[in-house]
Amino acid sequence: MSNPFVIHWFRQDLRLHDNPALIHATAQGPVLPIYILDDYNAGPHKMGSASRQWLHHSLRALNKSLGGKLHIFKGDPFLIFEQLLETNTIKGIFWNRCYEPWRMTRDASLKDQLPIETISFNGSLLWEPWQVLKGDGTPYKVFTPFYRNGCLSSEPPHTPLPSPQTLEFASLEQSPQPVESLGLLSPKPWSSAIMKHWHVGEQASKDKLDQFLEAELSQYKTSRDYPAKLGTSLLSPHLHFGEISPNQVWWAVRQHGSSEDHEHFLSELGWREFSNSQLFHTPTLPSKNYQKKFDAFQWSEDAKTLHCWQKGQTGIPLVDAGMRQLWQTGFMHNRLRMVTGSLLVKNLLQPWQTGERWFWDTLVDADLANNSAGWQWIAGCGADAAPYFRIFNPLTQGTKFDPEGTFTRTYVPELANLPNKYLFNPWTAPEAVLSESGVHLGKTYPKPIVDLQISRQKALEAFQALA
Repeated sequence: MSNPFVIHWFRQDLRLHDNPALIHATAQGPVLPIYILDDYNAGPHKMGSASRQWLHHSLRALNKSLGGKLHIFKGDPFLIFEQLLETNTIKGIFWNRCYEPWRMTRDASLKDQLPIETISFNGSLLWEPWQVLKGDGTPYKVFTPFYRNGCLSSEPPHTPLPSPQTLEFASLEQSPQPVESLGLLSPKPWSSAIMKHWHVGEQASKDKLDQFLEAELSQYKTSRDYPAKLGTSLLSPHLHFGEISPNQVWWAVRQHGSSEDHEHFLSELGWREFSNSQLFHTPTLPSKNYQKKFDAFQWSEDAKTLHCWQKGQTGIPLVDAGMRQLWQTGFMHNRLRMVTGSLLVKNLLQPWQTGERWFWDTLVDADLANNSAGWQWIAGCGADAAPYFRIFNPLTQGTKFDPEGTFTRTYVPELANLPNKYLFNPWTAPEAVLSESGVHLGKTYPKPIVDLQISRQKALEAFQALA
């Protein structure tokens, strides 16, 4: 039997700094740091291919910072803890909370069933979802009062904690398994290719934040809408996997200065809080309409058009550019998430759940709360959603937010030589212009799979019937 020790269970907190559960664990004695890949309890919400790629590299970075002491497991956490308890003297298990419904159900069961002390901490959100409520005790349904009256009127987020000054590791009889034992790396070529665009891990997240603060934050409110610019923080996957905490980001921005750009960026962290609040109070958010009247809507599922959308072959350049960015990098600019989602749901009348599932598999920052709330917002069926008549026009969106066509030409090189006047609607270009530009619609680049004006009117009529 080993000497007594405690367990810190790493989950979506793959960092040493500002990790309240780890800080608590180190004060209790020797620590066994572990990670468990739990596909057993996750069901339909187990991580997608792109997320698994990120997780592999993030765990390798964490293990390196722990001196190779991270113990890796795969399976049902209850059985794993039960086996550890049989052969070791364990004084307690500590973790930072996760807020996906399946994880909350599992964690509550673990606390009930395990015969030792288990304590959880908030290491993922600025405010707990059950604390930010209206005066009558009900959750907010609109973002602005949620953020201004709920979040900003509450106690400010705690200042970031330092990493443990000393970290005494417990030892097991068996040596730690390598991260490769989890089998996270997919044989699909695109899965490995996307990681060429990223640096992963706690240090990489700090570097990314520093770069954003110094180079981009001062123009954030305007530049964030232009996909060709490096105007956003690109911190979303780092935040999802907990390589950096929202508290670290919040206070770094606060200490950097005060301006409209600073406040606008902090409000985007507020949207992350709002999505988590929605998921906490409405656990069916990933699959069912928040607004029940949408249950009666007749969607037009079509595998062929869905495939064209997924592969960036819709014949609508800005949409195709966004979808190809996703496929090639595991990421899509936020404005393009709205534009591509609007086309799928409102022009093609495909159910929003099909888009949610595709994003879940292909985004490195796939987050159940953000992904679900975002798709319901696009479809118009969520809390504080875009109204049904808000249909993004990819032609005007391209002209306004990619005026020189830099982004679109990067991901749709077939149209690189087309004049700006016709870049976003090549089907309107004279044949001579197309030929001179080396564009042959239906051959070198697809014809549009949908008429934007006709489909828009059809969508308005269909959605209006629900009003």
